[in-house]
Amino acid sequence: MSERILVTGGAGFIGRHLCRELLARGHEVRVLDALIEQVHPGGERPADLPDDVELLRADIRDGDAVARALAGVDRVVHLAAEVGVGQSMYEVERYTAANDLGTAVLMERLIDNPVKRIVTASSMSIYGEGLYRDADGALVEDAARGVLRDGQRAWDPLDDRGRPLTPVATPEWKSADLASVYALGKFVQERMTHIMAAPYGIESTCLRLFNVYGPGQALSNPYTGVLAIFAARLLNGQPPMIFEDGEQRRDFVHVADVARAFADALDHPAAAGGTFNIGSGEDRSVRQVARALAEAMGRNDLDAEIVGKARTGDIRHCYCDTTLARETIGFSARQDFGEGLADLADWLAGQTAEDRAERARGELEARGLVA
Repeated sequence: MSERILVTGGAGFIGRHLCRELLARGHEVRVLDALIEQVHPGGERPADLPDDVELLRADIRDGDAVARALAGVDRVVHLAAEVGVGQSMYEVERYTAANDLGTAVLMERLIDNPVKRIVTASSMSIYGEGLYRDADGALVEDAARGVLRDGQRAWDPLDDRGRPLTPVATPEWKSADLASVYALGKFVQERMTHIMAAPYGIESTCLRLFNVYGPGQALSNPYTGVLAIFAARLLNGQPPMIFEDGEQRRDFVHVADVARAFADALDHPAAAGGTFNIGSGEDRSVRQVARALAEAMGRNDLDAEIVGKARTGDIRHCYCDTTLARETIGFSARQDFGEGLADLADWLAGQTAEDRAERARGELEARGLVA
């Protein structure tokens, strides 16, 4: 049945893919987006946002605009957020205002404009370090690294006896360990969604996204996904810049799979009240991913630059246990990683990008956030 869906932040990378998915399923789509300069240079409507999408340009903190956006809406996907672990550690007011207060404004306006369900984008960042297993086979939820110093090479967490820990896939039941202001804000968005929805007869679902990649990312935004940052470097003839030693492991999930996950979560009966990991279920080192992207883009001559330093708020290993989403709402990622990189490389061939990675690193270093 056709419904009207509001997507906050819907002009962004994930949002545009989601809009196309929702239109293909026969829904009407309305987007509320501030079109901020860091993501949308010039503040223009993205060329690949479908013409059938109604766009309201406004800040999520503008209560009147949010109320107008909710008029006649059946369901909501809440994507609007400032995104960037490193930047959140010095743009604290900006991130807290957009992510925490913005979600509060949306939830308050939903009191007078209730919908059937809201699905909010959360993040794997709330886990901090992922789940580990110690040498005795016991699971460790609170793995932590010591203070990292310039030149340190022992990046991995150890147990309290100094023994190495082995990373394992991280499930939803792992306790939160909020290592950055960004992670704190995503946790607030997640909890506020569940806390506020139920008393007003609204169903709620939260999706904890792992590392999303694919065509359409903001290549000139140095705080976006790591593959987009690597791509911007490669497009400018520069090697990908990797903090630490490049052996940190992540889960990369294609944006088409993520868009499908949001669309499914909007109406699957079993999704109501749930919080689900959304990832591929496959882990790769950041160094491997940088090499694979360079190969896909035909830039095998550009080996990654290993910085050998860590950023405050970064974690070592975290990748996705997909069991709950698969068994509860039937979601599994379909996109093969190699094919997904080829898809990304095809899109990148027609793009230009300003490489701002060095500037972003300088901003972090000037504040003592790289060690």
